[in-house]
Amino acid sequence: MGKEGRQSSHASTDHVETGDLDVLKSAPMPHSVFTEALSATAKEHQMSPWQALKIYPKAVGWSILLSSAIIMEGFDVVLMGSFYGFPAFNQKYGSLMSDGKYGLSASWQAGIVNAMSAGQIIGLFLNGIVSERFGYRKTLMACLAATVGFIFILFFAPNKPTLVVGEICLGIPLGVYQTLTVTYASEVCPVALRAYLTTYVNLCWVFGQLIASGVLKGLADRTDQWAYRIPFALQWAWPIPIFVGVLLAPESPWWLIRQDRREDAIKSLKRLTTKGDSDFDAEETVSMIIYTNEMEKQSNLGTSYLDCFKGTDLRRTEIACLIWAAQSLCGAGLMGYSTVFYQRAGLDVSHSYSMSLGQYGLGVLGTLVSWILMSYFGRRTLYTVGLGFLSTVLFIIGFISIAPESLRMSWATGSMLLVYTFIYDATIGPVCFSLVSEIPATRLRNKTVVLARNTYNMLNLVSGIIIPHMLNVDAWNWKGKAGFFWGGFCIICLTWAFFRLPEPKGRTYAELDVLFEKKTKARDFATARSELLAPVNMEKAI
Repeated sequence: MGKEGRQSSHASTDHVETGDLDVLKSAPMPHSVFTEALSATAKEHQMSPWQALKIYPKAVGWSILLSSAIIMEGFDVVLMGSFYGFPAFNQKYGSLMSDGKYGLSASWQAGIVNAMSAGQIIGLFLNGIVSERFGYRKTLMACLAATVGFIFILFFAPNKPTLVVGEICLGIPLGVYQTLTVTYASEVCPVALRAYLTTYVNLCWVFGQLIASGVLKGLADRTDQWAYRIPFALQWAWPIPIFVGVLLAPESPWWLIRQDRREDAIKSLKRLTTKGDSDFDAEETVSMIIYTNEMEKQSNLGTSYLDCFKGTDLRRTEIACLIWAAQSLCGAGLMGYSTVFYQRAGLDVSHSYSMSLGQYGLGVLGTLVSWILMSYFGRRTLYTVGLGFLSTVLFIIGFISIAPESLRMSWATGSMLLVYTFIYDATIGPVCFSLVSEIPATRLRNKTVVLARNTYNMLNLVSGIIIPHMLNVDAWNWKGKAGFFWGGFCIICLTWAFFRLPEPKGRTYAELDVLFEKKTKARDFATARSELLAPVNMEKAI
């Protein structure tokens, strides 16, 4: 629910009219709470991104710090996928393949990749329960400490089964990072900064991929055990400094309100902001949080996983889950195999990793471009258009593979994956993080995001099995023809998004609640009018 009150308090002037605010006046609550909540709402309506940045610079800093935990996930995901083209790793853990080179069988590749996804699924479900009970800070610090210990398993792994165990264990805290960071980002910032800080999580993920590619390129010529042990050891570089930062960070004021700790929430909000010359008032904003919390409580909205599948929240859960599912179904798993295509094109190991390094550099650029695009277009537009472009690229890859096999074909396939990466990270990659934090009901946000991310992880278990088989020379050996398969799924996702994905841009959480209650069509969300907050009884909340 963290973001809940906040977004209602950070309402957009484009959707707020005097008649809407008058609805609040009939609410049976203490007059001071009402006036403070109303004042905070009005100030949020008038707040531009630049003004928000001047008031919330500390919130931006803390959010960036906590989001950096995602770098570890991006690093490890690329690490294991890229190791399959790493000679030293393959000689240690692989066997002689039919092409005369050492490598892991498709089943072992799938098993190691899916081990992390399995661990993440466990970690995500735990996060939905643990973080709500103990708070975001304590949960994140515990996971950072666990990460340090689990890296030892991978660093000293003598065989493939130990790698699988290590990936499962490491996946548990990484799963927590996936949702806790984006939830915290959305709960400590105003609506004017919400899209930027939530999509920054995707940028951290790409940073992890970029760093991993750089490390692997630098070690590609080594033939001893340190060629793959050094990358594992570098994962120890993040947890300790992030742990210190989280220890000093303020707790989410939204979580504190859910724990009936109003004074602590005010203190936390003051630590997240800088008043300066503005008329920002922490107590007013907290009153708005309390108001929104009570409004949702009195609509009989619970906070359990089961509540995510009741009433109008079933639709919101479906949308959040499929938003993230499309990230897997659109063929994103192929991005990690560009190195393989370049090696087939005749590049040596070092140069193939140089191309991968460029690929993830494009990912960083794409995410930065998405920030510009989001200021002009809505989330729905970027998401659907992005899926359209991605399906086109995938079919091009498929048609390239029809031509007789040659070095040019491998070059063309690998280069189209670079184009795919840029489009992905400029559209659905980062926009997904913004959407999944905006669509759920505020009291169910944490658990809905967990369900959504686990939908993605479960689909990754499937793609983690079939993609190695598609590309492995001793399995299906589809090569670029895999583009036809994933292009078809991409079109299915595009069709779903056109009919089911609403536009949350500029809408407060309260407005979204009303629109979902009215069963507004997805394509009408951007223009539909909604009365703001319904009357609520605040007596028990004060």
